Amino acid sequence: MMASAVAAPQATKPSGCLIEPEQVADVGSPVTGVIERLPVALGDAVDAGQPLAMLRADVERATAGVAALRSQVDAEVRAAQANVVLAHQKVDRARQLLAQDFVSAQAVEQAVAEAEVASQKLKMAQNQQRIYGQEQAVAQAQLGLRTLRSPIRGVVVERYNNVGERVEDRPVVRVASIDPLRVSLMVPIAQYGQVTVGDTMSIRPELPGLDAVRATVQYVDKVVDAASNTFRVRLALPNPGHRLPGGLRCKADWNSRQAGIQPPPLQATPSAVRPAISRPAPAEALRSDKPARPQTVRWNPASSHLGGESLLVLRPSLNLSRARHQKRQPAPATASASPGVTMLAQAPLAYSFTLSATR
Repeated sequence: MMASAVAAPQATKPSGCLIEPEQVADVGSPVTGVIERLPVALGDAVDAGQPLAMLRADVERATAGVAALRSQVDAEVRAAQANVVLAHQKVDRARQLLAQDFVSAQAVEQAVAEAEVASQKLKMAQNQQRIYGQEQAVAQAQLGLRTLRSPIRGVVVERYNNVGERVEDRPVVRVASIDPLRVSLMVPIAQYGQVTVGDTMSIRPELPGLDAVRATVQYVDKVVDAASNTFRVRLALPNPGHRLPGGLRCKADWNSRQAGIQPPPLQATPSAVRPAISRPAPAEALRSDKPARPQTVRWNPASSHLGGESLLVLRPSLNLSRARHQKRQPAPATASASPGVTMLAQAPLAYSFTLSATR
């Protein structure tokens, strides 16, 4: 008991934490080149997909233009289509002459073969046109590699290069997402299981003039750090308007923790509201010359309204404790009481007895 009394204040003591950006991206170039434009500056807000830097791409632009022009030229396809039409006309004329015995069957076979060759040349021209379209896509993709775009929505926090510098394997711009922010908290193993995903907690940044804010638990570490005997908890902190900067130290107040998922209220079933009681036996069944037959009823102590049934006065064969017969008083709400216990105390109880009916 003394050990628990000493550990309780330590468990509720505010814990140190760190407010960090949700995501940090060092944007670099997959190809080597020289920076031609840097349209962003430090502190600029950028969206996902927004250009951050452009490399020189004269050769790539020219290649993409040639590929686009080649994919639009369809002269070979039109010529092949005309040859197919002409070949089929020759086949028709050859068959008509063969029917009139002006040509031999070999001439017809030759015309059919030429028509087949023309059809294959048309397919070849169409496939070549598709290849030109794919080459255009490749050229556009190579040109797109010369433009560095932001992968996330955030703020530019660093520029590593300037216009005219050569880019190889180093990042050019750093972008940080600060809405929402991420709160990292190392919790002692003694508090494992007391915090779950969805709980909210008060976070007080160590910056003058800032009030405490609420953060939501997003992740609870499943692996404990054996060296420090702690586990990691990560919280999401909304930051509209970028009011809070990243990198702040903070204090997490365990006394302000609130459960994020509340169990649904218990709904009373119709059988619990209106007690189901069997109708009384006929009068002839209760005569003294006939033995009384046991009747089984369901009795609900939470309700006294019986719906106007004509009942006999019955005595249960099982004695209940006085606490169950008394009217339940609502239990005082305490901070340490579990929601599940309160609901069980408010649930109506039903009892089943075997009673003997007498006059």
